[in-house]
Amino acid sequence: MEPILQINHLTHTYGEGTPFQRSAVEDVSFQVMEGEFLGIIGHTGSGKSTLIQHLNGLLKPTSGEILLHGKNIWAEPKKIRDVRFKVGLVFQYPEYQLFEETVYKDIAFGPTNQGRTGAELDRCVREAARLVGLRDEQLDKSPFELSGGQKRRVALAGVLAMDPEVLVLDEPTAGLDPAGRENLMANIRDYHRNHKRTIILVSHSMDEIARNAQRILVLKGSHVLMTGTPGEVFARAEELISAGLDVPQVTRIAMALRRRGIPIHPAVYTAEELEGELVRLKEGGGVC
Repeated sequence: MEPILQINHLTHTYGEGTPFQRSAVEDVSFQVMEGEFLGIIGHTGSGKSTLIQHLNGLLKPTSGEILLHGKNIWAEPKKIRDVRFKVGLVFQYPEYQLFEETVYKDIAFGPTNQGRTGAELDRCVREAARLVGLRDEQLDKSPFELSGGQKRRVALAGVLAMDPEVLVLDEPTAGLDPAGRENLMANIRDYHRNHKRTIILVSHSMDEIARNAQRILVLKGSHVLMTGTPGEVFARAEELISAGLDVPQVTRIAMALRRRGIPIHPAVYTAEELEGELVRLKEGGGVC
């Protein structure tokens, strides 16, 4: 598996040269592999939003570089728009960016700017709508007639319609009820599985990250604190908590059991894994 994105020594400083100077991300380096589902976590102010806005050129590094397929995205500044078609970013509360008369026109806005017309444009719009669970009859409605969750789907469909190679999601389920969150994440999982695209998910929900990400990047104080598989990261639960971060509920239960002397493996982070550990211990005589 080859890296699709490489972030090398990225630093972004706000207010440079003023008394208010501060670095939102500082000397951050990591790779994103092609087809990977990467989760990014960190408390408020850790630099998550600033970091992801560099991935498609919305922000320009103070120093360091972003490579897409091995090429610096700022090598030709006049072509930065092409990068934004390849790396699609869905902001937190993206429904606030809807503006067209109909759902169809809102979804069509991006691919139209890519130069798609006619039957090809129609196919892009309808396929993207289907991917996020929007029905054909909803395409002729005003986006402002829809529920909050449906608006979120329209905004996501507008990015998917451009068929980006990398999909970056900034808190995509924020503000949705539990059923809406799980339904939207199920659509995103299906998209990842069926289209083999790279997904980067920023979320404050450790359970959401644990259920979906193949690898996790943890930010603290504008730096990378750790990276690894969910098992590797959540095995360091005490370190995460001391850094002001949460851990999945199942991991907290496993920690409480270990404090009571029950030898649960520290890398447990899903209900299925916890169940397996308890069965293993019971069969081995290690738990009543």
